Amino acid sequence: MNKPTSKPKILAVMHQEGSSPGRVGMMLEDMGYHIVGCRPPLGEELPETLEDYAGAIVFGGPMSANDPDEFVKREIDWMEVPLKENKPFFGICLGAQMLSKHLGGEVMPNKTQFAEIGYYPIRATNEGQAMMDWPDHVYQWHREGFTVPQDATLLATGDEYPNQAYKYGENAYGVQFHSEVTTWMMNRWTIKAAERLVLHGAQDRATQFEERPKHDPAVRQWLAKFLDKWVGRADKHA
Repeated sequence: MNKPTSKPKILAVMHQEGSSPGRVGMMLEDMGYHIVGCRPPLGEELPETLEDYAGAIVFGGPMSANDPDEFVKREIDWMEVPLKENKPFFGICLGAQMLSKHLGGEVMPNKTQFAEIGYYPIRATNEGQAMMDWPDHVYQWHREGFTVPQDATLLATGDEYPNQAYKYGENAYGVQFHSEVTTWMMNRWTIKAAERLVLHGAQDRATQFEERPKHDPAVRQWLAKFLDKWVGRADKHA
């Protein structure tokens, strides 16, 4: 149960019972926000308005944005709420793919069915570089990508999946990668979903943990700066 609080709230949309907002949630709490979780696959309803929220984040999940489940369709349609109300929106992996579909884009695997699971390189576009510094490797866990919606700006690209981050409007962002992942979450994902580590392109568990200390400090730094740009500290919304 979400306890009443006077702190500005951020809606965190998650897709499994054991899902966590991870480092994103921890950083936002340190910035003065209260995280309110919502899990549509478990029957929890998304709010009709975000007037009581400072922003919304839609996280990843094992399902596809192309799945026929009713909650997937409702969630994609619901994205009209933050866009219409001009609330800060952040889509991560599945969340970015859902936003792309809502805006008329497509979600699909690449031509070689390559699964990005582990650490892979990305490069900021000119527009991304003008916005902020980006890490050169990020943690991924997906086998589908998205097209950049019409009127959106590509911010980062990659080798197998060229669309890694985009911005739509004033404050809606979608990223393919998982900057929220903690070491504990990596441990859980690579054990509970170990069968995915044999997919074409996926890194084995040992390689992922070898790569983390090399790349995670830059990802953490990027995330802190991104969240400040995206929503700012809580006193901004007081």
